[in-house]
Amino acid sequence: MPLTRRSRYGLFALILYLTLCTIGGIFVADGTLHPARRPLTEDEGSAVRDSARTLDADLADFSITTPDGAILKAWLIHPHHPNGDSVLLLHGLGDNRIGMTGYAQLLLAHGFTVLLPDARAHGVSGGDLATYGLLERNDIHQWFDFLNTQDHPRCIFGFAESMGAAQLLQSLDTHPHFCAVAVESPFATFREIAYDRMGQPFHLGPWVGRTILRPLVEVALLRARWKYNLNLRQISPEDSAAATNVPILLIHGQVDSNIPVRHSRRIHARAPNTQLWEVPAADHCGALSTAPQEFEHRLLTWFVPH
Repeated sequence: MPLTRRSRYGLFALILYLTLCTIGGIFVADGTLHPARRPLTEDEGSAVRDSARTLDADLADFSITTPDGAILKAWLIHPHHPNGDSVLLLHGLGDNRIGMTGYAQLLLAHGFTVLLPDARAHGVSGGDLATYGLLERNDIHQWFDFLNTQDHPRCIFGFAESMGAAQLLQSLDTHPHFCAVAVESPFATFREIAYDRMGQPFHLGPWVGRTILRPLVEVALLRARWKYNLNLRQISPEDSAAATNVPILLIHGQVDSNIPVRHSRRIHARAPNTQLWEVPAADHCGALSTAPQEFEHRLLTWFVPH
């Protein structure tokens, strides 16, 4: 029986919609796994070295090689009057270790040794793909073991923001040796942040990704699995936080327009070992600039007792 004109238009629209979702999903997957790098310039490195000397600290370059052959680079900064503890600092997506130097300066002033790595596929570190914790959790284990062997600190703490926060949380369920960690603006699961990303270009909520653009999200997940052998569905900081006994301080701006505060609320609801500080008027990773004195007090209070 021949299709009516309305049915033909409907079928054409459906085919066009699915085609666009398929093409879009492929581009989204490839772009997500290959983020643009922020280069680490010589001038930036020189400025950090000068800052370390001003803070009465010594900076040294180090690297590790991962089992898959990626060479990861980092700065290790020792204060001349150490308190015996160390902190691993992890940056966000598309950034490099420079983005964590403000936190490093705060911690150095209180005697902490700090380690600032470039994540894989970021800065001057090797690695072709950013995997949002699937591989990075093991990179964090290696940096932890490096820091433990290098300095024999009394305690190793972790602080991370955004993508680094999600990676740090995922490292805890298999390597629960941090004395305590603090994370700012983590996402709860990869799928949940994918839904947010679908709605953000239109200034809409995650419902766009859950409904209208759901096929695009599913194609992107399939593309990552089939082409890159990465199961992005397994990326779940909230599961890792719920499975560990490491004390976790969650920090999240209440007006975060990048990773909404509901992500930290989801993590907190599932993990009784967490404490959540929602920062009024703070956008993405903006706690330090919005409330510097309270940020310093909360971070140091969280680290010292643990």
